[in-house]
Amino acid sequence: MGQTMPSLDDIYRKFGDASEAAQLLETELGTILLETRCADADFLSGDRSEEATAILKQIKRCTLGRLLTTLKEKTDSFDHAADLFAKALAERNRLAHSFYRQHNVRKNSEEGRALMLEDLDAIHSTILEAYKEALAIAGIDLTAVIDFETPTRHLKI
Repeated sequence: MGQTMPSLDDIYRKFGDASEAAQLLETELGTILLETRCADADFLSGDRSEEATAILKQIKRCTLGRLLTTLKEKTDSFDHAADLFAKALAERNRLAHSFYRQHNVRKNSEEGRALMLEDLDAIHSTILEAYKEALAIAGIDLTAVIDFETPTRHLKI
Protein backbone atom coordinates (compact mmCIF):
# COMPACT_ATOMS: atom_id res chain seq x y z
CA MET A 1 0.00 0.00 0.00
CA GLY A 2 1.23 3.49 -0.88
CA GLN A 3 1.40 6.51 1.32
CA THR A 4 -1.67 8.75 1.36
CA MET A 5 -1.14 12.01 -0.39
CA PRO A 6 -1.76 15.18 1.63
CA SER A 7 -5.02 17.02 1.25
CA LEU A 8 -5.43 20.76 1.07
CA ASP A 9 -6.65 20.60 4.68
CA ASP A 10 -3.33 18.97 5.62
CA ILE A 11 -1.49 21.92 4.02
CA TYR A 12 -3.61 24.49 5.83
CA ARG A 13 -3.24 22.65 9.14
CA LYS A 14 0.54 22.44 8.83
CA PHE A 15 0.70 26.10 7.82
CA GLY A 16 -1.18 26.85 11.04
CA ASP A 17 1.23 24.70 13.07
CA ALA A 18 4.21 26.57 11.65
CA SER A 19 2.51 29.94 12.24
CA GLU A 20 1.80 28.96 15.85
CA ALA A 21 5.46 28.05 16.37
CA ALA A 22 6.47 31.46 14.98
CA GLN A 23 4.11 33.21 17.40
CA LEU A 24 5.44 31.15 20.31
CA LEU A 25 8.99 32.12 19.36
CA GLU A 26 8.04 35.78 19.09
CA THR A 27 6.25 35.69 22.45
CA GLU A 28 9.18 34.01 24.20
CA LEU A 29 11.68 36.48 22.76
CA GLY A 30 9.41 39.34 23.83
CA THR A 31 9.26 37.91 27.34
CA ILE A 32 13.05 37.65 27.48
CA LEU A 33 13.39 41.23 26.25
CA LEU A 34 10.82 42.45 28.80
CA GLU A 35 12.68 40.74 31.61
CA THR A 36 16.00 42.17 30.41
CA ARG A 37 14.69 45.72 30.02
CA CYS A 38 12.87 45.66 33.36
CA ALA A 39 15.98 44.36 35.12
CA ASP A 40 18.12 47.03 33.42
CA ALA A 41 15.72 49.74 34.60
CA ASP A 42 15.51 48.21 38.09
CA PHE A 43 11.75 47.72 37.74
CA LEU A 44 11.89 44.51 39.72
CA SER A 45 11.91 46.45 42.98
CA GLY A 46 9.16 48.88 43.90
CA ASP A 47 5.95 49.74 42.10
CA ARG A 48 6.80 51.07 38.65
CA SER A 49 4.08 49.22 36.82
CA GLU A 50 3.20 52.12 34.51
CA GLU A 51 6.77 52.28 33.20
CA ALA A 52 6.89 48.49 32.85
CA THR A 53 3.57 48.56 30.99
CA ALA A 54 4.96 51.16 28.58
CA ILE A 55 7.93 48.90 27.86
CA LEU A 56 5.62 45.93 27.31
CA LYS A 57 3.49 47.90 24.84
CA GLN A 58 6.62 48.88 22.95
CA ILE A 59 7.80 45.25 22.83
CA LYS A 60 4.40 44.04 21.61
CA ARG A 61 4.77 46.28 18.54
CA CYS A 62 8.12 44.73 17.61
CA THR A 63 8.48 42.35 14.72
CA LEU A 64 10.40 39.12 15.18
CA GLY A 65 13.39 40.64 13.40
CA ARG A 66 13.34 43.70 15.64
CA LEU A 67 13.12 41.52 18.76
CA LEU A 68 16.18 39.56 17.65
CA THR A 69 18.14 42.72 16.84
CA THR A 70 17.27 44.33 20.16
CA LEU A 71 18.12 41.20 22.13
CA LYS A 72 21.45 40.92 20.32
CA GLU A 73 22.21 44.50 21.42
CA LYS A 74 21.17 43.85 25.04
CA THR A 75 22.68 40.44 25.77
CA ASP A 76 25.22 37.98 24.45
CA SER A 77 23.00 35.02 25.40
CA PHE A 78 21.96 34.65 21.77
CA ASP A 79 25.43 34.73 20.19
CA HIS A 80 25.90 30.95 20.16
CA ALA A 81 22.63 30.44 18.28
CA ALA A 82 22.70 33.51 16.00
CA ASP A 83 22.58 31.39 12.84
CA LEU A 84 19.60 29.38 14.12
CA PHE A 85 17.65 32.54 14.97
CA ALA A 86 18.54 34.14 11.62
CA LYS A 87 17.33 31.04 9.78
CA ALA A 88 14.12 30.94 11.85
CA LEU A 89 13.48 34.61 11.06
CA ALA A 90 14.01 34.00 7.34
CA GLU A 91 11.68 30.97 7.39
CA ARG A 92 9.03 32.84 9.38
CA ASN A 93 9.15 35.72 6.91
CA ARG A 94 8.92 33.33 3.97
CA LEU A 95 5.98 31.57 5.60
CA ALA A 96 4.11 34.80 6.30
CA HIS A 97 4.92 36.71 3.14
CA SER A 98 5.63 34.39 0.24
CA PHE A 99 4.94 30.70 0.95
CA TYR A 100 1.82 30.43 -1.22
CA ARG A 101 3.27 32.67 -3.91
CA GLN A 102 6.40 30.49 -4.10
CA HIS A 103 4.35 27.32 -4.39
CA ASN A 104 1.91 28.93 -6.81
CA VAL A 105 -0.59 26.32 -8.08
CA ARG A 106 1.04 23.27 -6.46
CA LYS A 107 -1.92 23.02 -4.08
CA ASN A 108 -3.98 21.77 -7.02
CA SER A 109 -2.14 18.45 -7.38
CA GLU A 110 -1.25 15.62 -5.03
CA GLU A 111 2.43 15.85 -5.92
CA GLY A 112 2.41 19.62 -5.41
CA ARG A 113 0.72 19.31 -2.02
CA ALA A 114 3.31 16.73 -1.00
CA LEU A 115 6.07 19.24 -1.85
CA MET A 116 4.26 21.98 0.04
CA LEU A 117 3.83 19.79 3.10
CA GLU A 118 7.51 18.83 3.03
CA ASP A 119 8.44 22.51 2.86
CA LEU A 120 6.06 23.36 5.73
CA ASP A 121 7.56 20.54 7.82
CA ALA A 122 11.02 22.03 7.30
CA ILE A 123 9.84 25.56 8.14
CA HIS A 124 8.04 24.33 11.25
CA SER A 125 11.07 22.36 12.38
CA THR A 126 13.44 25.33 11.99
CA ILE A 127 11.15 27.71 13.88
CA LEU A 128 10.49 25.14 16.60
CA GLU A 129 14.22 24.59 17.13
CA ALA A 130 14.69 28.35 17.57
CA TYR A 131 11.78 28.42 20.02
CA LYS A 132 13.31 25.58 22.05
CA GLU A 133 16.61 27.47 22.08
CA ALA A 134 14.87 30.64 23.29
CA LEU A 135 13.24 28.62 26.06
CA ALA A 136 16.61 27.16 27.02
CA ILE A 137 18.11 30.66 27.16
CA ALA A 138 15.23 31.66 29.43
CA GLY A 139 16.05 28.70 31.67
CA ILE A 140 13.12 26.52 30.66
CA ASP A 141 13.87 22.84 30.10
CA LEU A 142 11.10 21.31 28.01
CA THR A 143 12.05 17.81 29.06
CA ALA A 144 11.37 18.78 32.68
CA VAL A 145 7.80 19.88 31.92
CA ILE A 146 6.63 16.81 30.02
CA ASP A 147 4.25 15.83 32.83
CA PHE A 148 2.83 19.36 33.00
CA GLU A 149 -0.94 19.50 32.63
CA THR A 150 -1.82 21.43 29.50
CA PRO A 151 -4.07 24.44 30.16
CA THR A 152 -7.47 24.32 28.47
CA ARG A 153 -8.64 27.89 29.00
CA HIS A 154 -7.32 31.25 27.84
CA LEU A 155 -4.29 32.45 29.79
CA LYS A 156 -3.61 36.18 29.91
CA ILE A 157 -0.17 36.97 28.53
